[in-house]
Amino acid sequence: MANETTNEVVNTVNNLMDVVGKLGQQQIELITCGIKSATESIEQLSKNAAELTGNVVNACSQVLTSVTEAITPKK
Repeated sequence: MANETTNEVVNTVNNLMDVVGKLGQQQIELITCGIKSATESIEQLSKNAAELTGNVVNACSQVLTSVTEAITPKK
């Protein structure tokens, strides 16, 4: 009888440790996925911001060129 109780306790402790280990592993995976998603988002935002800045600079340059050409007397 005592041996059965000891086996049940050992099995319960082993199962509990397995669950704790799996929960820890899942939390690490969630954190890893969160960091990866945040990194990818930041990367895309920075690329888009760089492209937007380049487009704005090009548009301003074209406007200034057009204004300069309109003001400059033609021969």
